[in-house]
Amino acid sequence: MGTVTCGMAVSLDGYAAGPDQSLESPIGVDGVEKLMKPWMFDEAGQHDAEIASLTDAGAYVMGRNMYGPVRGGWEDDDRFRDWRGWWGDEPPYHAPVFVLTHHPHDSIEMEGGTTFHFVTDGVEAALARAQEVAGERPVEVSGGASTVNQALAAGLIDELALHVVPRTLGAGERLFEGVEPLELQLLDSRVTPSVTHLRYRVLR
Repeated sequence: MGTVTCGMAVSLDGYAAGPDQSLESPIGVDGVEKLMKPWMFDEAGQHDAEIASLTDAGAYVMGRNMYGPVRGGWEDDDRFRDWRGWWGDEPPYHAPVFVLTHHPHDSIEMEGGTTFHFVTDGVEAALARAQEVAGERPVEVSGGASTVNQALAAGLIDELALHVVPRTLGAGERLFEGVEPLELQLLDSRVTPSVTHLRYRVLR
């Protein structure tokens, strides 16, 4: 079985998303502007390896909030009856993606090899399915913060990459919320003016 990894952009005060996530603000108010834009978009060429690592796995696990702004049943809001993710017809994953949800949904096959599968029996079941199809390749727990916290609390993540931006958000979804104290071993790091890249092994 391959390594279970997770890469997250976080603020200095520990938030992986700002408050009030919505269709207009997918990772909360100021989330994209403060957590991602400076290094993932404005300076993308300086962070190629770190950006590529976020979509270099054999399968993925993500929470329903990361997949889209849909709340409640899939048919409850006419705006989202045909929702197929934030990423257009060809998402960047090119592999199976297992989405945690309380509401069953048929799998959705996209262009470029991405298929979204919807898992209703928890993060451990989703990870087991992801590992089965990934084989020896890594499985990435993509987010959001709630899903990552569930996986950390259950001891499922082997390596955690944090991309720490020199800004604070003050509110939102905080990484490590509800997670018992962890011991982490630093594997590598790289510091730039816009972001500090840190990669840890999660010790058990």
